[in-house]
Amino acid sequence: MFCRSVSWFICIFVAVLTAADYSDSHPSTESPTAGQVQEGKEAAAVDLGTLLDAGDSAVVTLVAGDTRLAAHRAVLAVRSPVFASIFSHGTLEATVPDVGGQLLRHLVAYMYTLQATQLARMAPQLLVAAHKYGLSGLKAQCEQQLASQLSIETAVTTAVLAIRNSCSTLEKTAATFIKTHILHVMATKGWADALHCQPEDLIEVLKLLSQPPAETSTPATGDSEVTPTSQLHMGHKKCSRAPVPAAKHTATCPTPTFDDVSVSFLRTLSAAEKGRRLIKAANDGTVKELQMLLAAGADVGATDGNKNTALHWAAWEGHVETASCLVGAGAEVDAGNWVQNTPLHWAAWGGRPAVVRLLVAASADPNARNVDGDTPLHFAAEHGRTEEATALLDAGADSGARNHKGKTPVDRARQFNHQHWIDRITRD
Repeated sequence: MFCRSVSWFICIFVAVLTAADYSDSHPSTESPTAGQVQEGKEAAAVDLGTLLDAGDSAVVTLVAGDTRLAAHRAVLAVRSPVFASIFSHGTLEATVPDVGGQLLRHLVAYMYTLQATQLARMAPQLLVAAHKYGLSGLKAQCEQQLASQLSIETAVTTAVLAIRNSCSTLEKTAATFIKTHILHVMATKGWADALHCQPEDLIEVLKLLSQPPAETSTPATGDSEVTPTSQLHMGHKKCSRAPVPAAKHTATCPTPTFDDVSVSFLRTLSAAEKGRRLIKAANDGTVKELQMLLAAGADVGATDGNKNTALHWAAWEGHVETASCLVGAGAEVDAGNWVQNTPLHWAAWGGRPAVVRLLVAASADPNARNVDGDTPLHFAAEHGRTEEATALLDAGADSGARNHKGKTPVDRARQFNHQHWIDRITRD
C-alpha cells in the first residue's frame, strides 16, 4: 500500500512539473490577449508537499451525476477559490451541480495540467463552468475561442453567454460583430429563439448594441375595445387623456423582397416618406420591411402628425418583434407624443404584456407621466390590465402615484369597476 501511494505521488509530481514547464516554454497558439492573461493569470505550480497533507484527507471526491472523480485537495484549492472554500472545512466529498460527468473530467484535467484539450468543441460549457468555479485562466481562453468562432448563426447566443457570465471582452466583440451584420443576424433562428424564449437576455444584447463604439399581435383584452383615436372623442369626464395617434395608413405599400436592390430603392425615397413607411411597418408588424427601411436610413425617431413614433405604434398593436427591432435600432423608449404618452403608456393601455416587459427591460420609465399626470399604471388600472400592472410594479412603478386630479391607480380601477384588478394587485 505504501509503495502504491509513493508511486501515485511520483506520478502527480512529474505531471505537475511537466505542465508547469510546458506552460512556461510553449505558449499556446490560442493564448488570450495580454489584458486577458493579466486578468486570468493562474498559478502554474502547486506546492507538492501539500498533496500529502492530513494523510487520507489529501484526496477528495467530486461527484457529478454518476461520475465520481478523486482529486488532490491542494490542486483544486490553488486553481479554484470556490473549491478551496468547499474543502476548507475538512469536507472529503462534494457534488458539482449543473456539470455533467464529461465536463467535470475536463475541468479536473485542466486544473492539473492547465491545458483545455477540448476547447474548440466545448468552449461554451467550459466558459460557464470556469466562471462558476473561478477558473479565470480557462475562462479567458474560452472567451478568445468563442470570439474566434463568431458567425451570423452564433452571434446572439455568444453575446447572451458573455452577458450571463460577465465576459466584458467577449460582450464587446460579439456586439461589434452583430452591429456589422445586424440585418442578417436578426434573420437567424438564434435571434428568433432569444426573442421568444429569452427576451430578458435579448434586451441586454440590445443594450450592448445601443452603446457607442470605442410574438405576433394578439387581440386586446379587457372591458373595452376603445382605440386610442376613438377615445379622443369621449372627453375627459370618465377617462384620462387618451393617446391620439394619426389615423392608420390605408394606402397599400408592397413589401419588397429583402435584397440589395430593394434597399437601394428605399434609399432614394425622401426622409419623410421613409419615416411614413417605417411607422406603417411598425403598425402592421412587417419586420422585414422595417429592417430594410432602417438599413436604408429611415429615422427611427420619425413621428406622425400627433408625434407618435414607430415604437408607439408597435407597442399599441402588440408587435413584440417589431418593437424589439426598433429598440435595437436606438428608438427612444420614453418618447412622449403630443400629450406625453409614451410607448409604455400605450402598451399598458392596449393590453400588451409582452411589450410592457420588453420596454421596462429596455429601461423605459414605469413612472412616466402624461399631461394629465397619469402613469402607465393608471392606464393599466383604468382598463383592468392585471398582467401589465404586475410587470410595471415589478419594474418599480409607484402604486401610490397621484395624477393631477389626485387619483391613484387603485382609485382609477375602482372608478371603472375593475375590482379584479384591485384584488390581484393588492394580493401581489
